[in-house]
Amino acid sequence: MIEFRQVNKYYGDLRALADVSETIAHGEVVVICGPSGSGKSTLIRTINRLEEIDSGQILVDGIDIHAPDVRLDRLRSSIGFVFQQFNLFPHLSVLRNCTLAPIHLRGMRAAEARDRALAVLERVGVADKANALPSQLSGGQQQRVAIARALVMEPPLMLFDEPTSALDPEMVGEVLRVIRDLAHHGMTLVCVTHEMGFAREVADRILFMDQGFILERGSPREFFVNPQHARTRRFLADIRSPFPSD
Repeated sequence: MIEFRQVNKYYGDLRALADVSETIAHGEVVVICGPSGSGKSTLIRTINRLEEIDSGQILVDGIDIHAPDVRLDRLRSSIGFVFQQFNLFPHLSVLRNCTLAPIHLRGMRAAEARDRALAVLERVGVADKANALPSQLSGGQQQRVAIARALVMEPPLMLFDEPTSALDPEMVGEVLRVIRDLAHHGMTLVCVTHEMGFAREVADRILFMDQGFILERGSPREFFVNPQHARTRRFLADIRSPFPSD
């Protein structure tokens, strides 16, 4: 589904991504973690070209997405992206937030878009808020609407950039439950998060980044029980292992 080939990204003299090479398979759930400033959000934002790269290649379904002839609107309509800050249109109802893209980007009839949006809002547990404005919702409800908005486009790939970081602690669980449901239904997911319990439960693989490098990659058990890199061990030092030692 996704292939990174020697990807580098700079912000001035700061090297945000350093020779990143990685492959993510169809249907795989990958969690990216690491300290603040490690490059994890930059990495996920290159997948739909919210961030441009300075060298290397990124292929999504075999297409070089940074090639000059790639149509950005077509690329982004096939990749769901959920942001930290929800990014809902504040002047539009929940339903209109969810029908805007399928109508204007996919040419879907308004009635069909409405039916699909209501079905997805039901799936994420906020169908009763269809006519509300974002300002009338809790943070957790807004983030579930943001997930629904992405799902209405039926993307083969979903990206989450720290989807719970802007939420009050009591709202985190409701959003993670929705993402967990998507993971269990075989969708390809890439999620940047600090929620280590969620990573342990849902991820097929965990990538650990620091200073732009992917330093560690492995299953949740390998990552939490037997990390190979000293920097990973320091990162996990204050986190109780979710697996018992063998």
